[in-house]
Amino acid sequence: MKSPITGKKGENANVHWLKEQMNPYFFISMKDEPGALALLEKGLGTLRENRRLILADRDKTFIMAMVNAPGTLYDSLRRFQERDISYAMFTHSQGLMPGMEQALEIQRFEFDRKSNEEIVGGRNVEVPSPIRRKIVSELKSRFPAFDLKDLDRLLRILWLNNENYVRISPPIRVARILQLLQRGNQQGGLYLGLEQLPGGRESRILFAVGNPPQKDFLFQVMEVFNRLSLAVNRAYCLTVSNGVHPYFLGTFYVLHRDGEPLAKEDQVFTRLQQELYNTQILSTKSLLYRDLVMNSLMNGEDASLISAFMAFCHTSLSHNNPDRFDESEVKSAFHSHPEMALQLVRLFRTRFDPTGTTEATYATMLAETKREVDEYNTGHKHFDELRRTIFRSCLVFITHTLKTNFFVLEKQALAFRLDPAYLAALGPEFTADLPQAIPFRITFFFSRFGFGYHIGFSDIARGGWRTIIARNDDDFRAAVSTLFRENFVLAHTQHLKNKDIYEGGSKLVMVLNVSDLSPREREMETWRLYKLQYGIINAFLDIFITDGGIASDPRVKDYYREDEPIEIGPDENMHDSMIETIARLSAQRGYMLGIGIISSKKVGINHKEYGVTSTGVVRFAEITMEDLGIKMGRDPFSVKFTGGPNGDVAGNAMRIMLDRCPRMSIRLILDGTAALFDPSGADRNELSRIVLKNDLDAFDPAALHQGGFMLFRTGSRKDGLKELYRKVRKTETGLAEEWISNDEFHREFDSLPFTVEADLFIPAGGRPETIDRDNWQQYFLADGRPSSRVVIEGANSFLTPEARVQLQQKGVIIMRDASANKCGVISSSYEIIANLLLTEQEFMEHKDRYVSDVLQILEKRAADEARIILKRHREDPLLLYTEISDALSSEINGHYTRLFRYFQSHPELCLQPLFRKAILNHLPRMLREEPRYRQRVKKLPQKYLFAILAAEIGSSLVYEGDRDEAFADAVRLHLLRTLGHG
Repeated sequence: MKSPITGKKGENANVHWLKEQMNPYFFISMKDEPGALALLEKGLGTLRENRRLILADRDKTFIMAMVNAPGTLYDSLRRFQERDISYAMFTHSQGLMPGMEQALEIQRFEFDRKSNEEIVGGRNVEVPSPIRRKIVSELKSRFPAFDLKDLDRLLRILWLNNENYVRISPPIRVARILQLLQRGNQQGGLYLGLEQLPGGRESRILFAVGNPPQKDFLFQVMEVFNRLSLAVNRAYCLTVSNGVHPYFLGTFYVLHRDGEPLAKEDQVFTRLQQELYNTQILSTKSLLYRDLVMNSLMNGEDASLISAFMAFCHTSLSHNNPDRFDESEVKSAFHSHPEMALQLVRLFRTRFDPTGTTEATYATMLAETKREVDEYNTGHKHFDELRRTIFRSCLVFITHTLKTNFFVLEKQALAFRLDPAYLAALGPEFTADLPQAIPFRITFFFSRFGFGYHIGFSDIARGGWRTIIARNDDDFRAAVSTLFRENFVLAHTQHLKNKDIYEGGSKLVMVLNVSDLSPREREMETWRLYKLQYGIINAFLDIFITDGGIASDPRVKDYYREDEPIEIGPDENMHDSMIETIARLSAQRGYMLGIGIISSKKVGINHKEYGVTSTGVVRFAEITMEDLGIKMGRDPFSVKFTGGPNGDVAGNAMRIMLDRCPRMSIRLILDGTAALFDPSGADRNELSRIVLKNDLDAFDPAALHQGGFMLFRTGSRKDGLKELYRKVRKTETGLAEEWISNDEFHREFDSLPFTVEADLFIPAGGRPETIDRDNWQQYFLADGRPSSRVVIEGANSFLTPEARVQLQQKGVIIMRDASANKCGVISSSYEIIANLLLTEQEFMEHKDRYVSDVLQILEKRAADEARIILKRHREDPLLLYTEISDALSSEINGHYTRLFRYFQSHPELCLQPLFRKAILNHLPRMLREEPRYRQRVKKLPQKYLFAILAAEIGSSLVYEGDRDEAFADAVRLHLLRTLGHG
């Protein structure tokens, strides 16, 4: 090998070689780094002896020249995996370096991510006119489809994120990035395009991802190109904030490793689409990815599907057998036997391939797969039996799935609509702990950061979307092992609760895994929450948007083939911005309910703003306490709450009761941030200051009365390995502060709902099953009295069924969730009716009047049920209050089911005068009394007319009827029919 040329002559030779061999865009991209270019020109020859040459190494910039070799880019990306890359550039020389057999590679990384606050705060910034003018010219000539109305917003985003990039880049490059950002927005945050470059073999890949997976995303993208044998000669990747979340904008110049160009018709491009879109679902932390995908033993899509199989099998089998089918056991079954996992994938693909598979082919493969599962034998009896059960549950999953979006390319999560008969196929061993009811539909969802179920108990169904955030491994394992049972119980409770409306009950529960994030990364936690929910709602729409009852997307093979009107309400960890996004997506994509898919939106009745759920909870409390001789609006009484002042149910209940109950004493409040105990009652003025504005940790301890104290979950501190929590007590001499251990904190914090004495207990927050079969005895004081005589369940399933029975048998009055907090879902039902009968403009114009009408309905519905429960208990004191509640729900739902089927069989009855009057009677006064709105009722979908009639008649038969008189009327009618009038 020749010796390197040194000195000025060598440097000039390097400059000449670089200009000849590097793409001109390289020099444009490096225009702002003259020092790095100078180092490269001077030190290029050192790469003969050294693998790399550092050109810049600063806090926010790293630039390196190196000998191009397999794995160099991976090594760099691994090195920076934990850093937030704002800009990345990779480029190679077109030819070999002088005197060498390798090409030159340049890597440039910048670490200067801007926060959402910086972008929002810069909304008034203007890009200099000369720069803007040139960009507009390029957009008009090169990208005529670009919507210029959005130019300034998008250009401002780029400018605020990376002003230097906009200044030094050619206008055509900025125009191309703007076009990519707009297309990403238009395509729902996920866009992939390919452009053939003239006069060469390179193709330009454009990839935009809204709210991408963080930390290792660029590594995963480059791994896809590598696995598909695509050479990336140049790449320019920006990650910008749009004021809400990050946005990845990548431009890659690629060709096949053999030098051939990549074309859209190329099968490799189809695989590239599948794999790049699949980065939104497949986690790089999974063993499947690291051991099988990266080693080309399995493709990414199959790995995502197997990950979904594992999550389904674990959640289906573990809730009744947590030790036997824990997460590690289920994962081990699939990891240890990838050939069995891939056989199950092939069966799934055969069943749902949209290009067509004959029934005979599927039947043959099903028989073959069943045989392989039945004959599975490794000689380890215990493991073999366990794994056969796991694989059989996966077979049940595949054979009972009715439609899926697996073959939709641009999906960001997976959806599987199941026939609930699969529960019977699993067997009683795995369902014995569930309520004895059969759901109407079950849908399983899986995404990169979480998974869960939607469970509904009727055709037209509604219920909340709850997202459980697991912030450590223990939280995650505990949440997913009981996920299905918790979801099932919540949905069943919702069905009992929905007895007064035309929709049956449902619930969507997802677990979000953020256990790998530190407490300092809460912003990233929020991004993940949005990513999870955005992906799930799009997957939901993929399979539930129908045309003539059949899934509209031809890539969704539909074995169900019926319209499915499903309504969602916001629940735990659902933010207002996501509510509006879900409504907008539903309307844009053409779901049958439009914006009516979700309640509590701007064009709707926000639960927290109007306190609709709390309206019913408080009314139940007033009527129940009055039955004991306490008029809450007049008499003194004490109350304790779980759920904080900023929560929907607890906060609004406090607001209403502070207004209505001048002699109320709130002795306990407990939320996720703090606990407050005050024997003389929380200071009303201080509580009013924070209600519906702040969590409990904002309460000023100085307002406590003597003997009161606060425990703070927030603001903990470390003392060596110990975690300490703050406790503040009010003494005779003032406030006293101490720091208590983790054990002391939880022992005291967790005991407060049981031990604090009050006349009334309103659990309006907290985890389900807080009071259960093992701890209900703690609710009684040393003298045997209950710590509260009356419990009004504002939160769902706070008490288990067994705990309810035991407490009531010892004299506690419990008004269960299905009755006491039903008004939230009733309000949501009337919101959807408004969406179906009013324009957005009409609703917003008359919103106050409409909401006032709905609040009157809520007060009446709550009062009707509270009074009939108390009445029936007086008639038969041996009946438990919760048994009466359940019986009422069963009665009304039984009427509903029979009436719905009757009107389905006799649709002509719906608009006859008597039945039309019943429909109108169900509606808020504004819709009943205004002729222009009343006339629109006939335009409601027929299913909705049947359901409204069934709900109105079914509930009035119970609330307003007399059982003895109804029985006598039925006997008279029977005799008249059979014996005549003589």
